Amino acid sequence: MASSRNPEIRKDRVLNRSVIFSPARARRPSDFKSKAPANPNPNNSSKECPFCIGHEHECAPEIFRLPKDTSDWKVRVIENLYPALKRDSKIIENEENPKNDSNGVVTGFGFHDVVIESPIHSIHLSDLSPSEIGDVLIAYKQRIQQLHLHPSIQYVQVFKNHGASAGASMSHSHSQIMGLPIVPPTVSSRTSSMKEYFHETGKCGLCQVRSQELLIDESTHFFSIVPFAASFAFEIWIVPRDHSLHFHELDNEKTVDLGRLLKLMLLKLSRQLNDPPFNFMIHTSPKDMEASQFPYMHWFLQIVPQLSGVGGFEIGTGCYINPVFPEDAASVLREVNVVL
Repeated sequence: MASSRNPEIRKDRVLNRSVIFSPARARRPSDFKSKAPANPNPNNSSKECPFCIGHEHECAPEIFRLPKDTSDWKVRVIENLYPALKRDSKIIENEENPKNDSNGVVTGFGFHDVVIESPIHSIHLSDLSPSEIGDVLIAYKQRIQQLHLHPSIQYVQVFKNHGASAGASMSHSHSQIMGLPIVPPTVSSRTSSMKEYFHETGKCGLCQVRSQELLIDESTHFFSIVPFAASFAFEIWIVPRDHSLHFHELDNEKTVDLGRLLKLMLLKLSRQLNDPPFNFMIHTSPKDMEASQFPYMHWFLQIVPQLSGVGGFEIGTGCYINPVFPEDAASVLREVNVVL
């Protein structure tokens, strides 16, 4: 492929990070295949899985289900049995200064939920129809809206881990939502980077990322690209065509449209890369924003196939090394034939 190309260092103007593209480390894009086992617990069956229909009593408490008030549910949102944060508001009420102290310690109050994407054990997210994936997205949206009602919650992160090496501990398809009492540093960095780009150009950085070389596919309301400075091989962004600050402002018609494009991207990655472990994250805006931030904040969904681990260089510098130029990755993914 690009073995004759010189290395490049590209700046990601959205996520505010530098990426080294090193063709000396590269194989042909078509040679990238996952060798990691997809199933985090292969011995687990539907008879033992608490996420399966009929096992609801084995789970942590339910928050809501879709459709509501029926045993024939499609999506359930439940509390995480092993939460990273504690949802008991008394831990805030009992402290004089719950926000922060002089050492930068914030009270560990927050919410950590699980979204069970299907009642059927063997079904993955990419197996669902666009409208069924839309139901999962609606569950995200509704839970974010609920969490935003809590005065201490500043940011809500939606993410999915698929496969053991991507962090999944259960093979039943699910995703997670965390309501945080802080705005995480990477979100603050993204906000500052997008503000800087807007002040330099007068334009939103995400409204400008669409290019034919990097484009994979598009729908009525969204387009998918390999970003110009992709940190990871075959990384994909799905971006709303219209300037939009918050994911939870998505209407139900657009959830189906996004469901179709998300399904298409997951199937392309699966067929090209041998069903790799992956993570996806919804990068939305913080809950409380000033009107001056509206012109440059724009949400998007990032998909990262886990093809290699993060090493000492990345941890030490915050820079990433990607052996596949984004233009090559986009070309390969465009050519993967998927019929929905």
